[in-house]
Amino acid sequence: MSANGEKIVRVAGGQGFWGDWLEAPRRQVEGGPVDYLMLDYLAEVTMSILQKQKERDPAMGYARDFVGAMESVLAAVADRGVKVIANAGGVNPEACAAAVLAMAAQKGAAGKLRIGVVTGDNLLPRIDELLAAGHELRNMDTGEPLSVVRDRVIAANAYIGSTPIVEALGKGANVVVTGRSTDTALTMAPLRYEFGWGADDWNKLAAGIIAGHIIECGAQCSGGNCMHEWRTIENLADVGYPIVEGKSDGTFVITKHPNTGGRVSVPTVTEQLVYEMGDPHSYITPDVVADFTSIQLAPDGKDRVRVFGIQGRPATDKLKVSIAYRAGYKAVGTLVYAWPDAMEKAQLADRVLRERLDRLGLKFEKVLSEFVGANATHGPLAGPDAGRDAPEIQYRIGVRGPDKKAVERFSREIVPLVLNGPPSVTGFAGGRPKTEEIVAYWPALVDKTVVTTKVEVIS
Repeated sequence: MSANGEKIVRVAGGQGFWGDWLEAPRRQVEGGPVDYLMLDYLAEVTMSILQKQKERDPAMGYARDFVGAMESVLAAVADRGVKVIANAGGVNPEACAAAVLAMAAQKGAAGKLRIGVVTGDNLLPRIDELLAAGHELRNMDTGEPLSVVRDRVIAANAYIGSTPIVEALGKGANVVVTGRSTDTALTMAPLRYEFGWGADDWNKLAAGIIAGHIIECGAQCSGGNCMHEWRTIENLADVGYPIVEGKSDGTFVITKHPNTGGRVSVPTVTEQLVYEMGDPHSYITPDVVADFTSIQLAPDGKDRVRVFGIQGRPATDKLKVSIAYRAGYKAVGTLVYAWPDAMEKAQLADRVLRERLDRLGLKFEKVLSEFVGANATHGPLAGPDAGRDAPEIQYRIGVRGPDKKAVERFSREIVPLVLNGPPSVTGFAGGRPKTEEIVAYWPALVDKTVVTTKVEVIS
């Protein structure tokens, strides 16, 4: 509650991706009062990684870091009433929930967790059914129908919104695990549930989405990604992760726990707002379309930014679908050449390697050479003389193609350059480049009517 008795719901962001700071969840629940802990684990590529893990082991397919995160916050959830919302379920939410319950039992907290498991986003078993029914799942970038890569599809998940998460909370869950939920829904759902926002409260729902967008990337909005202020931001080693303080009218404050590093300011929040924004007039989610041009920000004290004025409008009749498919193989190798004439040496190495690949008759879809330190970041903007006097140049070359054996042979051809010229090479301690399978991304749309979510609460 605020000083005037107005209800405030605090949603703390504790993970921005699978691989984020392991300490963040615990620090969020121990650093001060919070009502919900939001943990975002999924990116488009993550779903394909998890699907490949599940292919190898049917008990896998979820973000395993989540089990450790839950262990670190177990006391706060079991004894203090903090609730956790996470999309850590990946392609196997049921197995994720089972692993968390097993951990809780081992830690003496059996029966204290009630996990809401949200399923229904996985469309992989239904791909042929959907295609036969006329849902072409065309690539949003190229317009091609999914049928052109159907035989190589390994994952297909619809982005679901806040509704099933709200349902799980209404059924008494104190932990909610989803599959491919939108990142923003993880924050919007508890606000919608606590304040009873209706399915057509467009401005309030849009506010919840904006709140979710601001904190979905963890400490990016609390000092981790601010070009305007980064030199003056203190103690990033102890950076505080963001917290939303939401009100029933849809206004909210972004803040962080006191005595933590980083900064919450209008510039730090603004830079996160434009991150992956797209059309500022139409930020489309399953629940609502938010208008980013309506957002107003104002300082509200030290490490506090008030967000208000947000407008929204009805959602579309489509859901985005994240599809992954096998697209051949790749390998990337690097060698570092030292001064003098580092750039010329690296360029000669490139010519030698390419000549050898041609002589072997190896065919690739793409061969890409970069000279890091001269042109890899800025490309042609660096000019023809870029790197001529550089103290060192990293020569990086990658190939991709459908023939795994050809890619493997490339990996064998780059290493001999260490001894047979040009001179002054280093940075090859990793040995031969690793040949990796390429998993490509296929964004599509599908009618909402064909996606039905299911919520089950287990303990």
